[in-house]
Amino acid sequence: MEVGALVIIFALVVLFAFLGLGAWATVKAVGAAKRGVDRTITQARRTVEDTTLKARSLGQVGVTAGLAQLRLDLRASMRATQAALYQGVQADGSLKESIALFERLSRHGHELDDELKRLEQEPDRKRIAQRLPELRERTAKITESADSLRWAARDRARQFADEDLATLSAQIEVESSALRDWSRESVDDLAAAAAAWDADQGQGQGLRSAAGGAGGGAAGASAQGRAPGQQHRPALDASTPAVGHPWQKTPRPEATS
Repeated sequence: MEVGALVIIFALVVLFAFLGLGAWATVKAVGAAKRGVDRTITQARRTVEDTTLKARSLGQVGVTAGLAQLRLDLRASMRATQAALYQGVQADGSLKESIALFERLSRHGHELDDELKRLEQEPDRKRIAQRLPELRERTAKITESADSLRWAARDRARQFADEDLATLSAQIEVESSALRDWSRESVDDLAAAAAAWDADQGQGQGLRSAAGGAGGGAAGASAQGRAPGQQHRPALDASTPAVGHPWQKTPRPEATS
């Protein structure tokens, strides 16, 4: 009974775990889809707004065209700098401080863009015309700062790329020179192989000479031990007289008639 209850409890735990995992996956999917939709809507709204500003800057004159051009300049500079910094920080962590400065600059940029947007709806064009020089100066300060950060990041990335390319080129040149130096390498290898072969041959001749000397000495001693004129006979030579043994009787001579 207890085993059955444990099995049921375990099955319920697994079921709830799967249900919870499914709910979590659903929430994540919905959140990702919502973020994707938000990005799409934001991008579409931004495209429409930029198109409207371009049309105003080109199709109208006076204060309306001036405000539209200021917004276009501000937005283009800030977007380009943001893209350069956030892409560059993936390879160069030192750009994090530059991004922090850019975030502070972005707050001023958003405030200025919101103000320019409100002024587009202002009916008092004369007052707006009086403020245009001050608005242009503020826009220039922000865009110049953003451009400075952007070009500094690009110059830094290009400098790193140039240094890496120079180091790589030097290493490749050294490797190429080593690969082309086949003649000296072959001669050195042949000389080393010839020296090793000569050493082996010298050792072999020394061993053979020592063996020959030892054999010759033994043969000489054996020859000196034998009587002069005595020759070595084969062990099974039939002409060799039989050796008498002390226990053998002397054969009697045969009787003759």
